[in-house]
Amino acid sequence: MAPQISVPKTALAGLRQDLAGEVFVPGDPGYDEARVVHNAMIDRRPAVIAQCATQEDVSNAILFGRETELPVAVRGGGHSVAGTSVVADGLVVDLRRMPAVVADPEHMTVRVEGGATMSRLDHATQPFRLATTGGRASTTGVGGFTLGGGSGWLERKFGLASDNLLAAELITAEGKHVHTDAEENPELFWALHGGGGNFGVATSLTLRLHDLPELSIAMLFFMPEKAPEVVRAFRDLVGSAPDDVGGGVIYFPAPPAPFVPEHLVGELLCGTLLTYTGPVAGVRELSAPLFALGPVVEVVMDIAYTDLQCMLDDPPGLRNYWSAEYLSELPDAAVDVYCERALKIPPPTACQHVLFPLGGAVAAGRPDDPIPWRTAPWAVHPFATWTDPADDDRAIRWVRDVRADARPWSTGAVYLNFIGSEGEKRVVEGFGADNYRRLARVKAAYDPDNVFHFNHNIAPAA
Repeated sequence: MAPQISVPKTALAGLRQDLAGEVFVPGDPGYDEARVVHNAMIDRRPAVIAQCATQEDVSNAILFGRETELPVAVRGGGHSVAGTSVVADGLVVDLRRMPAVVADPEHMTVRVEGGATMSRLDHATQPFRLATTGGRASTTGVGGFTLGGGSGWLERKFGLASDNLLAAELITAEGKHVHTDAEENPELFWALHGGGGNFGVATSLTLRLHDLPELSIAMLFFMPEKAPEVVRAFRDLVGSAPDDVGGGVIYFPAPPAPFVPEHLVGELLCGTLLTYTGPVAGVRELSAPLFALGPVVEVVMDIAYTDLQCMLDDPPGLRNYWSAEYLSELPDAAVDVYCERALKIPPPTACQHVLFPLGGAVAAGRPDDPIPWRTAPWAVHPFATWTDPADDDRAIRWVRDVRADARPWSTGAVYLNFIGSEGEKRVVEGFGADNYRRLARVKAAYDPDNVFHFNHNIAPAA
């Protein structure tokens, strides 16, 4: 193990005194637990973890990092597949002690602190039968998800999470508090609609809420030999469906769930999920073309949004590698290639081969936001999870092969929350070249020294 960096004792003592939260360094009880992130491939040992409880804590932690010249990572939910929530021999500004969520049904808004997860957000809004677009896993951090764009089940109806961002409170690289909305610091506000955590630490976000009186799903599983026909039917169905309909296609080894017959557990299946912001009778009627193809598992029901959001939660401790390609079209040839690659998922990994429809409110969103992928009608999202390090190479290679397969139909743009560290070129593609240059100017205004660089980084303009 490499020697740990030495932090001046006087500076560390000052940080402990200044913080209402807690400070961990190597050797402290709780340090190893505090440094664990979602992706088990990431095993980094920070010099200091500052678990901040207030905005002032965040400011003090950033100033401490600059004084000690430690690289700085910011942790909300810890879901970054690249592990950007934790930095070796550096400072982690950990927001998990700031998880408050306050819904305001009168004004149809919700204020979310920087350490809140999707589960906290959804449980705060559901009693009022309100919701906003959230991630497809309940343990995702709201802050990183939203600032990166925010793709979720309700996006075709309510837009991306960033489309629903109304205001934000940030602590800058100089430790200063900044408020931003459409009228105050509007250029920064524009940058937060997809530009990620490059401009400061978001200590709170205010999001627009929408009425969600009913939600239903149709989840159907098919044997792989029927998959090409199933995927084409799903494509055609969604292409003519109202914006109330969302969902996706997923190949995966069937889990040991109550609704899965025992003889199918572990078998590779092709699943379709239709979500519908309406009653169950509506989703059943919409799904008729899929029912006609003979699913081996059928789950059709009304569902609480909180339950939908945690339906695909992975257990902790898995190794993860993901990527994505956004497609200009999904012709039959692309469907065939997609289905063929699913048959090559390397056992015994639990890789998921996902296909998401966009369109609706996603495509209708603000065209000048730094989200060039919003106009793509489809996204392929290879999502590899496994437990044994010996499977690393095979799982990663499979994800890269999926990307290569999709390249003939790729727009080149990509949702950066869906990928790990894939190089500067991919970062630029995630924003678009013109947007990147504009973002770089905003970066230069708020973080000219690139203190917040442990992310999908935007280099400050000269």
